[in-house]
Amino acid sequence: MANVLRSRIEAAGAQLVFSLPRPLRRLIAGRPIRVDGQELALDAQLLLRLQQLAGVAMAKETPELARQMLAESAHLVSGRPIEPIATRELVIPDEHGGVPTTLYTPEGLPENSGLLVFFHGGGWVIGTRASHDNAARFLAKHAGVRVLSVEYRLAPEHPFPAATEDAIAAFDYAYAKAKDLGADPERIAVGGDSAGGNLAAVVSQVTTGRGGPSPAFQLLFYPGVDASVRRRSRELFGNGFFLTDTDMTWFLNHYAPEGVDRTDPRLSPLLAKDFSGQPPAYIATAGFDPLRDEGEAYGEKLREAGVPVTVSRQADLFHGYINFLGIGTRFREATAEAAGALRVGLSGVK
Repeated sequence: MANVLRSRIEAAGAQLVFSLPRPLRRLIAGRPIRVDGQELALDAQLLLRLQQLAGVAMAKETPELARQMLAESAHLVSGRPIEPIATRELVIPDEHGGVPTTLYTPEGLPENSGLLVFFHGGGWVIGTRASHDNAARFLAKHAGVRVLSVEYRLAPEHPFPAATEDAIAAFDYAYAKAKDLGADPERIAVGGDSAGGNLAAVVSQVTTGRGGPSPAFQLLFYPGVDASVRRRSRELFGNGFFLTDTDMTWFLNHYAPEGVDRTDPRLSPLLAKDFSGQPPAYIATAGFDPLRDEGEAYGEKLREAGVPVTVSRQADLFHGYINFLGIGTRFREATAEAAGALRVGLSGVK
């Protein structure tokens, strides 16, 4: 009870700060931050300031501590659960004991709807369906689709390619069981943020390459798509903008430890040899994100292969913004744009 009360007080405090008049919010946030011809949104800068004061960081001494911290802090920024949305717990059977999932269905959504198979972010090490609950709810409501959120196995307990295997199995399950899920098998998209965006891109490549069922659309939020090199955006934004250079190294060392080929397209899909035939894509990048440049390079690879793709840089935001829906307005605006792209992308599928 004490923890619940403390959580409510902390969440209320965050809401209070973001409801202050703009001059006061600017005073707390500090002078505008400008890098690479971009200015950080006030909502984003204010959140960074609050996180700095609270000592929030993703990479901790152990994955267990990092997971605990995420579980305790997600409520501060995710907002109240979006309703009315029905949820149903399902398990995808496999030889590892099953992959837990949650099916989100907005009120009034008819049968035979579109479906998004969603993979949460967290560097393949942290993150859960619970940490991304409101993001899944938001996409379901604003895109007018069902969302199947997947609890894939995490590293270091289950290193590469465990998460990839679970992600592919989740798409195959969604396609095979589409009728039971209330979905049209020809209108199934894959999507995710960060590491989840990586998994969605890999699922699209693997399923297209093998022939047979593949996604109708891919929704990639600031995906990590190349673990083999450092790009300019990592040098520019590797410190001070939520996801740090240290975080990225920590996550990757847990997921793809020594001995793993980091040029494997199942880890670095940007390095695939053939991009033809991929599903249409919406790729959202963030201006102040170490992963910005590789996400945009992925969009260019798709475009060169003749794949319909929209690359939308949210120039005033940083990594992770779909999880900050409960504060300010800018994070919701950016996520709503992506939801609209998903709605349009699946509505045009024959």
